[in-house]
Amino acid sequence: MSAPELDVDDLFADDPMTRPLTYPGRIPPTSGLFADGRYTRLDVVDGEPAEAWVLDTDLGRLDDRLDQLGVAPMSERHRVIAVGSNAAPSQLHRKFVNHDVRPVIPLTIADVTGIAPGVSAHINRNGYIPAAPIAVPGETSRLFVLWLDDPQLEILDATEPNYDRRLLPLDSFPVVLTSGVPLQACFAYVGKHGCLSDEGQALRLTEQRALISRVLGLSAELRNLCGSTVAEFITQVQNPAVREAAYEIFRLEGWARPQPEFTETPAPSM
Repeated sequence: MSAPELDVDDLFADDPMTRPLTYPGRIPPTSGLFADGRYTRLDVVDGEPAEAWVLDTDLGRLDDRLDQLGVAPMSERHRVIAVGSNAAPSQLHRKFVNHDVRPVIPLTIADVTGIAPGVSAHINRNGYIPAAPIAVPGETSRLFVLWLDDPQLEILDATEPNYDRRLLPLDSFPVVLTSGVPLQACFAYVGKHGCLSDEGQALRLTEQRALISRVLGLSAELRNLCGSTVAEFITQVQNPAVREAAYEIFRLEGWARPQPEFTETPAPSM
């Protein structure tokens, strides 16, 4: 039986760029290979690294399929943990196609210890409040790992102006594939503005309507600036001056929390 595929048109049905309340977009239910506008399920092989996982009887092992497509093998790819919309093939498709880079990207599910999806202390120009990793010692999150070749990593860096790419040390942030195979150190995009917090506790990523309502509830100044409803917020923050003023409120009122736990491992330069 062939592995199910999802057309890119379906993946764009909930596109945060045009419908901000759908952030982070449609996240696949399984590991898979996103290749040229299609997402094909990748079946886990227990005890084996991701390159040996199987797409289906016809396509075979992942590394064999990458070779057939004429792209870099898994051994030459960079591992990037996705905590927000970078796990949505629609967002990846948009980013890479818009920069004339072929989007052939394996996405593998892994258990990541020490990190959880939090909320960046900035606002996207389209109106949503994006994710950022937060350090949570001892907690394990099930997240996607993207496997990117050199041009793809360069483009992803360019599309993340509000984040710094950091190499996460294995002793603090071990990553284990769902096949049971541990990975070498992975990258993550850490918010340049810090993460949003409430009474010192980092906020967790939730659906956008609830998240925006909670953030508005933190500050009368923010409500005066951005409106008191979710719809008003989304409209107002599409103005760059409003977004900058909101960041200043986050800082002045103590909602933006620095993340020194991520600052000691800068990513190597490209």
